[in-house]
Amino acid sequence: MAKKSEELVSIVTKFAESGWDLLDAPAKKWLAVTDCADSDKALITAIKQAVTDCGSCGCEMDTLYKKALVLLAA
Repeated sequence: MAKKSEELVSIVTKFAESGWDLLDAPAKKWLAVTDCADSDKALITAIKQAVTDCGSCGCEMDTLYKKALVLLAA
């Protein structure tokens, strides 16, 4: 399970506010739950899909996906 560092919470909050169904629901669940491996897995799956779908368009989120995955793996 990922430790909810300030940086990770900040990134996931951006995902939760993105309005993109792929990311916002898993991100909101992750932010609401404490120490739940299922919410970590769901968020990681969503982020990996976001990377596949839109991970190289050049927007701010591209770097956030990568950083979030690193922090979630910690």
